[in-house]
Amino acid sequence: MSLTIALPKGRLFEESIRLLKEKGILSKDIQEGRKLLVESDGFSFLLVKPSDVPVYVENGVADLGIAGYDVLLEREPNLYVLLDLGIGLCRIVVAGREESKERYFKETYIKVATKYPNIAKKFFSERGVKSKIIYLSGSVELAPAIGLSDYILDIVQTGRTLRENKLVVIEEVATSTARLVCNKASYRNKRDRITGFFSKLM
Repeated sequence: MSLTIALPKGRLFEESIRLLKEKGILSKDIQEGRKLLVESDGFSFLLVKPSDVPVYVENGVADLGIAGYDVLLEREPNLYVLLDLGIGLCRIVVAGREESKERYFKETYIKVATKYPNIAKKFFSERGVKSKIIYLSGSVELAPAIGLSDYILDIVQTGRTLRENKLVVIEEVATSTARLVCNKASYRNKRDRITGFFSKLM
């Protein structure tokens, strides 16, 4: 039985392919392009949006997937997380303007713009801070500049985008790396194949 693996397009894609080649799972590069289903080395690879990887795996369309921890925290899918792959390192942070940094820790109510509404709700609820969560699908850095929100919650790699928008990191929520995830039924039905794949990544 062959395995179907969901790979995230975008920033994690190249790191994922490099890792699979280094571990001897792939013999050649897979190019990110318009082709969304690629057969290689006895595997079927689905090239999908990062946020959709757990959806494909949870619903059994893919047996395995590579998903950022930020996506798993946000979606809380019903699947197995088999391994921290140690790639795609980034931080989930709260950021805002420099002048709001001191005020942030005294606030009892804040407005936060984010692509991660569930992470944000849980984080501020645990801190005992009432929050208005404004969901944006992109360009969250713009929100404090135009008065849409006081702060943002987003992922940061280098911090360059924050600096370009005159924002600073105020608090770190979590560290995110890519994880190998597995469909629960696939783990039962294709255990030998999955165990073999998993062991190569160890």
